[in-house]
Amino acid sequence: MFIDVLIKKIKEKNNPSVVGLDPKIEYIPSFIKEEAFKKQGKTLKGAANAIFTFNKYIIDAVYDIVPAVKPQLAYYEMYGLEGLKAFYETCRYAKEKGLLVIADGKRNDIGSTAESYSAAFLGKTKIEDTEEAAFDVDALTVNPYLGIDGIKPFIEDCDKYNKGIFILVKTSNKSSGQFQDIITETGKSMYEIVAQHIEEWGRDLKGEYGYSSVGAVVGATYPNQAKILRKILKSAYILVPGYGAQGGTAKDVASSFNPDGLGAIVNASRSIMCAYKSERWKEKYTEEKFYEASRAEALRMKEDINGVLS
Repeated sequence: MFIDVLIKKIKEKNNPSVVGLDPKIEYIPSFIKEEAFKKQGKTLKGAANAIFTFNKYIIDAVYDIVPAVKPQLAYYEMYGLEGLKAFYETCRYAKEKGLLVIADGKRNDIGSTAESYSAAFLGKTKIEDTEEAAFDVDALTVNPYLGIDGIKPFIEDCDKYNKGIFILVKTSNKSSGQFQDIITETGKSMYEIVAQHIEEWGRDLKGEYGYSSVGAVVGATYPNQAKILRKILKSAYILVPGYGAQGGTAKDVASSFNPDGLGAIVNASRSIMCAYKSERWKEKYTEEKFYEASRAEALRMKEDINGVLS
C-alpha cells in the first residue's frame, strides 16, 4: 500500500520532507545549459535535456536522505513533447534510486476523463486486449472540485495498483481563500467540507499505521487552518507545500503533523533547487557544485522540521 511505503521511507530516513522538482531554465547552472544547447540548440529539446541533466544531479545528491520527489507537471509540459520526455525520464531515474514519485498535476475532470487521467499516471492504459503503464508514478495530486465521480477513478486505481493521491484542500497560494474559505450553509468552510469527504473517501485504503492512501494538500502558509484540518483529517496524510521560498516555516508546518510525528510530508522546491543562489549557501558552494548546496539545504530543512517535532 502506497501510504505504508511512504511512512516506512520517512521513518528509515528520519525525514518527513520531499524535494520538489519544478525546474525553470533560469534555475539551471550555465555549464549544463551550454552543453545541452551546444548539442540541440536553444530549442525545446535543448531545454528539456538540460532540465533532465539538472534533475539527475539533484536526485543523485538527495536520494539517500529524502523519501520522495515531487515533479510539478507544468514545468515539463511547457516544453511540449520534449518536456514530457524529461518528466518521464526524471520519474524513472528517481524510482531507480529508490525514491517515491509524487506527480503534482492537480488532475481531474468528469468521470470518464478522470479515468483516463488516472490510467495515465496511476493505472494502466488499455490497448485492445492488453494494457500498459504510461507514466507509472507512485502518487498524484488531484482536484476535488468535480465531486466524487471525478475522484472515484483515482481511488479505484489507488486500490488496484497500490498508489496514492493527495487531494487539494487548502492550497498555499494567496488567493486560495477566494473559493476555499467560502462558508457553506452548514456553517463550515469549503475546505472543511472537502476534508470531511476525504476522510470518507479514504476509509477503505487505510494501511498498517492507520493512515490512508487518500491524502490531502494543505499549504504551509495557512497554519491556523492546518490546525483545524488536522483534527478533521484523522487518517489522511497531508502533503504540505509552501515551505521555504513561499514563506512557510518549520513552525508553520508543525500544525499538519500528529503528536506521533507522522501525518504530514513537507515539500520544498525552489529553496532546494536554487540553494546555490541563496544568501545562506552562495558563499560556500559554486555554481558547478550546485547539487552540494541542494543537499546541504535538504539536510538543513530536515533538521529544521524535526527540530519543531521533537
